[in-house]
Amino acid sequence: MVRALFRRGWTARLAMVLAVIGPGFITANVDNDAGGIATYSIAGAQFGYSLLWLMIPITVALVIIQEMSSRMGAVTGKGLSDLIREEFGFRATFLLMAALFATNFFNIVSEFAGVASSFELFGVSKFVVVPLAALVVWGLVVHGTYNSIEKIFLSASAFYVAYVVSGVLAHPDWKAAALSTLTRPESVGFRNYSYLSMVIAMVGTTIAPWMQFYLQASVVEKGVTARQYKALRLDVIIGCLFAAIVAWFIVVACAATLHTSGIYDIKTASQAAQALRPLAGEYAYLLFAAGLFNASLFAACILPISTAYAVCEGLGLESGLDKRFHEAPAFYWLYTLLIVFGAGVLLIPRFPLFRVMVLSQVANGMLLPFVLIFVLLLMNDRELMGRYTNSRWYNVVSWITVGVMMALTIAMVIAQVKGG
Repeated sequence: MVRALFRRGWTARLAMVLAVIGPGFITANVDNDAGGIATYSIAGAQFGYSLLWLMIPITVALVIIQEMSSRMGAVTGKGLSDLIREEFGFRATFLLMAALFATNFFNIVSEFAGVASSFELFGVSKFVVVPLAALVVWGLVVHGTYNSIEKIFLSASAFYVAYVVSGVLAHPDWKAAALSTLTRPESVGFRNYSYLSMVIAMVGTTIAPWMQFYLQASVVEKGVTARQYKALRLDVIIGCLFAAIVAWFIVVACAATLHTSGIYDIKTASQAAQALRPLAGEYAYLLFAAGLFNASLFAACILPISTAYAVCEGLGLESGLDKRFHEAPAFYWLYTLLIVFGAGVLLIPRFPLFRVMVLSQVANGMLLPFVLIFVLLLMNDRELMGRYTNSRWYNVVSWITVGVMMALTIAMVIAQVKGG
């Protein structure tokens, strides 16, 4: 009897987790996009294993920040930009949305660049691939429902394991990688502009501002409430840990092959994949390239959705994947325009794509503390959150993240002025 009740209890818990799984796992993993893969690849190629120390504090901050956004969505039933507008007014919302829109646009450009780069490895022109990818992305979201799109996104998330396999095939120095992950960083690096900008880019690409808006909006649209909060939190934690492991293996793969072989100056994630070919073997190369395409197409769907969610909520307009085009015209038109112009930019001759990709990740890191300030103020509002306000530990970690990112940005500017 007791055993039957125990089994029934676990069955109920598992059913609850399966019912809410999706928003946290998808949001965390889509952030390993073309810009993210490029950033992690460059970090491994330029600095070897020495930046792996970042992964533990980044992962802790990622889990806490993502959990806050999902909890706020479940408790309030409203999106982040909607709450910012209600609590802080239209002017503050407009300024934040403008900064987010500009940053996200260049992130979207980098996603289509990743699609183009992955196919150019096999001799297919970007003039063929990019328009087709844009059409697929547009059709998937405009003609799908939230549930059908979520299933596709969950399937795409599972493919990130390709980077774990490619990292193993690179035959890294596991001891050196482990020590670098657990060792305190050298302080001399924080006086160097390249080192500082890479640290900010790694944080910005792992904990991107758009993630908080997308996650909270998707929790609301999925209909998750405070009653499913514990299952939702598990979804977030599993997603963040899996995303961090994938990122760690991308850095390790490039450190073990490119950096060790003296190839420090790579320009794109596709170049990293090409360089892996003679160093780690054909399978590692193919997995890296396939992973780049999957990640880029996946993120090319999510980022415009996230931007449309944030802007429409901030302006008080209808939004949502379960609504038809005529029910939420502003949402779908904005989504369409972001795809058209994001893909169209790639067709401009000599467009400085690599510079835009890296700088967009740095911009993510610079914008992050301002988004977090709004999140923290909302999370500690007892009238809004009730008994679900932040614990002291959550507040300490989050405010430290805000302070550190602001300090790193100031240090980066000073280093650039000094020519460090």
